[in-house]
Amino acid sequence: MSFWEYLSSRRELLVFETWQHASMVFQCVVAALVIGVLIGLITYRTPGLASFATSTAGVIFTIPSLALLGLLITPLGLGVAPSVVALTLYSLLPIVRNTIVGLTGVDRTLVDAARGIGMSRGRILMRVELPLAWPVILTGVRVATQLAMGIGAIAAYVSGPGLGEQIFSGLARLGGANSINMTLAGTLGVVVLALVFDGCLNLIGKLTTSRGIRV
Repeated sequence: MSFWEYLSSRRELLVFETWQHASMVFQCVVAALVIGVLIGLITYRTPGLASFATSTAGVIFTIPSLALLGLLITPLGLGVAPSVVALTLYSLLPIVRNTIVGLTGVDRTLVDAARGIGMSRGRILMRVELPLAWPVILTGVRVATQLAMGIGAIAAYVSGPGLGEQIFSGLARLGGANSINMTLAGTLGVVVLALVFDGCLNLIGKLTTSRGIRV
């Protein structure tokens, strides 16, 4: 069976697994964005706390994905739960780091000027600091999304949803019928999704960033 014949014969399954993969990555990155930005907001004014937050996220990031997924089986079992937790943890580093870098990189004279016209600390954060830091934060989100997209395929190791099932099944049947087709379908699906997500984030960046601070 040719690759195109395989795609045609498994169309519904592939569409379903692609949707699962996209949904899982989207939800995990959104969760990591909320958690990572909150951590950044809490720590960026204190260099010691900021360094600790970044280092902690970095340590988590260095844990091999298969090892972390395997360790999560005991408390969370197989399936969606360990996959979501692992992807969210791996997505934290670029978001936490870029949030801290973006906020600390805001020109202090702008903050002083905002304070001078009577803006509260909360308003300064929401109206001045976060908008100026947003392009840097979004860059971290883009990196996190690409990481989650690839690691999401490995989640099939713990029966996680998505295109990883195609890749793992194909590798397990190397030499058998359609093994290459399965592996290739899963791999190309992940690549296409990564490109689509990055394009969407790039568009979001253009729509949500003031022209004066676009880079």
